[in-house]
Amino acid sequence: MRQSQLFTKTLRETPTDEIAVNARLLTRGGFVFKNSAGVYSFLPLGWRVMNKITKIVREEMNAIGGQEMFMPALVERKYLEPTARWNLDVGFFVGGKEDKEPGFVLGWTHEEVLTAIAAKYISSYKDIPFAAYQIQTKFRNEARAKSGLLRGKEFMMKDLYSFHADDKDLKRYYEEVREAYLRIFKRCGLDAIYTVAAGGMFTTGNTHEFQVLSDVGEDTVLLCLKCGYAENSEILELKNADECPKCGGNVAEKNSIEVGNIFPLGTKYSGALDLEYADESGVKHPVVMGSYGIGISRLKATIVEISNDMQGIIWPESVAPFKVHLVLLDGQNQEAEVRKQAEEIYADLLKAGVEVLYDDRNDKSAGEKFADADLIGCPVRVVVSSKTLDKKSAEIKKRGEKETELVPLEKLASLW
Repeated sequence: MRQSQLFTKTLRETPTDEIAVNARLLTRGGFVFKNSAGVYSFLPLGWRVMNKITKIVREEMNAIGGQEMFMPALVERKYLEPTARWNLDVGFFVGGKEDKEPGFVLGWTHEEVLTAIAAKYISSYKDIPFAAYQIQTKFRNEARAKSGLLRGKEFMMKDLYSFHADDKDLKRYYEEVREAYLRIFKRCGLDAIYTVAAGGMFTTGNTHEFQVLSDVGEDTVLLCLKCGYAENSEILELKNADECPKCGGNVAEKNSIEVGNIFPLGTKYSGALDLEYADESGVKHPVVMGSYGIGISRLKATIVEISNDMQGIIWPESVAPFKVHLVLLDGQNQEAEVRKQAEEIYADLLKAGVEVLYDDRNDKSAGEKFADADLIGCPVRVVVSSKTLDKKSAEIKKRGEKETELVPLEKLASLW
């Protein structure tokens, strides 16, 4: 991608209406545009990052047998009434001009919808277990939409649902999802802590969250510094404990960001929506369910909150919009020759399958180009200038590191 043709531009000034680091850097870097409080557009650079994250999520969900599907954003009243979740304040309600009261809500969750679908296809023990997931926009009526992409009214989410004959099989799959989630977060450059939490509006029992430690996090976790056991502060087991009951280690209170959650739903939804299966003897039982969520846009924001410096974002290579930021610095006496060499490098890198953002702009100084490269945060910066050309080399610098290295031009394409 030539930067001269990039739809968006970087901003020098920090947006005055944004406080969170993720919102400031993503806006300044041209990744997102704030349409309204809690509502953002993902611009070309930002959408590339989102696609990188969803690719990782899809790979891990498919690896544990998840089947991708897509459900409607409009959820009719008939699905949510049986579970007493129609009148919750969390939703945006929708109705036609002729309707006296809303008959739909913009989807903030899809347990009921998929349970109703599953009831058409599950009748026997032979039909389960199975798991299905989607990646879709969710809508929640946040009273205090803030912290950029960390808390929005509209956001991208992956939600997986599993269906089982009994609790034993649910627990088996629950562990598979736990391991898959830990792999997802590790691949995105994050260290997530498996945390016990309350069920809230989704289920009555304890559930589990995946928390990333951060000073800006809205959640508080109680973490054992010895064995790693963690609880959300809403759980009382560690709340007043001097030491961890699991191992005797010291317990610390930490701020954190929730990046994922998993819920053992049991038969709450299958019972309400008549989802049953017949066992080998023909006896009918309610299907046991699990629900598993990852906020894709929240995950992106968390990466930025964790991985940045005073100059801008430091993207992990796995989710970076481009791997290489190629920067052309025109020399005073060798302008045409320098540009010719930069164009050849750009072509060679593309031919080698390397994702490149090529800063070919004529109207920017070296300082402006370097500042933009740091702000956008691609993993590797490659500089071509009259000085590097004199040495038949290009300058390589990794984002987040100070050291630079001159690499001979003939060896450049082989680095990737």
